[in-house]
Amino acid sequence: MTLMRLWRFITIMLASFSLGLSIAHLLELPRRMQFDQQLWVRVTVFENVYRYFGSVGAAFEIGSVIAAVVLAFLVRKRGVTFYWTLGAAIALVLAIVSWIIFVAPMNAEFATWLTNPVPPNWTRYRNQWEYAHAANALIKIIGFSLLVISVLVETSKRKATHSHQL
Repeated sequence: MTLMRLWRFITIMLASFSLGLSIAHLLELPRRMQFDQQLWVRVTVFENVYRYFGSVGAAFEIGSVIAAVVLAFLVRKRGVTFYWTLGAAIALVLAIVSWIIFVAPMNAEFATWLTNPVPPNWTRYRNQWEYAHAANALIKIIGFSLLVISVLVETSKRKATHSHQL
């Protein structure tokens, strides 16, 4: 296996793991939005069912961005493949930026709820947290799709070149 193929494999795997976590949030959204305050706060804040999303998930998120940026650099001279890969890297960066801007502040707010009363407008915080995760999943779907397209475009170019040589 060449370095390029290995790096693509690593990038695709990290991006898929990161996307998997976001898809979980997206699929849970309709049901979680029906939870009352007591259930939502208990599950999300006190029981912290997303505990490993912050540690293991962070490694997947950061790893997928670094891998995609490096992959874009590695394919920089491969024409259209580069643009698809660059688009994927940009989308994965946007997903992290989105998380930092919209989700991280809510996580910080929720941490204060462990020792302070839940504010009466708790749904404002819940809504931002839930919908930001949903938007993040959509951004990652785009990024992952662009990453897969970048591989398919190059694979079809190789097939076309190979069939012309026969």
